[in-house]
Amino acid sequence: MIGRSGNPTLRERTFERPESYQSGNTMTLGGTVNKSFITLIILLASAFATWMRYFEGYEVVQLAYIGGIAAFVVALIVSFAPKSSPFLVPVYAVLEGMFLGAISATYESLFDGIVMKAALLTACVFLALLLIYKFQIIKATENFKLGVFAATGGIALVYLASMVLRWFNIEMPYLHEGNLIGIGISVVIVIVAALNLVLDFDFIEKGAENGSPKYMEWYGAFGLMVTLVWLYLELLRLLAKINSRD
Repeated sequence: MIGRSGNPTLRERTFERPESYQSGNTMTLGGTVNKSFITLIILLASAFATWMRYFEGYEVVQLAYIGGIAAFVVALIVSFAPKSSPFLVPVYAVLEGMFLGAISATYESLFDGIVMKAALLTACVFLALLLIYKFQIIKATENFKLGVFAATGGIALVYLASMVLRWFNIEMPYLHEGNLIGIGISVVIVIVAALNLVLDFDFIEKGAENGSPKYMEWYGAFGLMVTLVWLYLELLRLLAKINSRD
């Protein structure tokens, strides 16, 4: 059976090797980790620059829209053309950083200290899931992958339905509310996002074991960053709901 990942950027066929690659030209775990750090640094630098513009009094709504839409387009290109990842993943990091910086600054202006809490929680969840995967406390079995994939797809459909309803000035009940049900929904979404990290680790490890081409290190870093961004945003929304009840 073909393995599944809840992260659409990391698919089993992505790591299929149609040709042989010489030693030194193949994907490694160490190389992917390095590319992930580089991507993260670029994203954080871009986010910080946008953040500073907001608190200096500049309007950053346009940056959020431009960064978000452009990052989505670049992500689609990278997903369907992994060979472009060494060139486009840094571009994606800059654009996504613009979006995250604007969103984070907006939340921070409403709830003081919320961004630092969300960032620390994201880092803690990442490290915890990495250890859980490393010590095989949770194994990425086919049933596990299928369950996370189904849950992720369900969440995507709910968000899509919510956006469509908003065009008609209709709010989906509970999804964006700060009551106990709304908080519970956010907790479930955070858990699903976190579990996607386990699948990402599994797929990256398999790519290295299968001797995938070197450019897949950038692609693996890209897939991991997509999940981390999603997890951070969901934690930010969860904390905002909790703070709104105070």
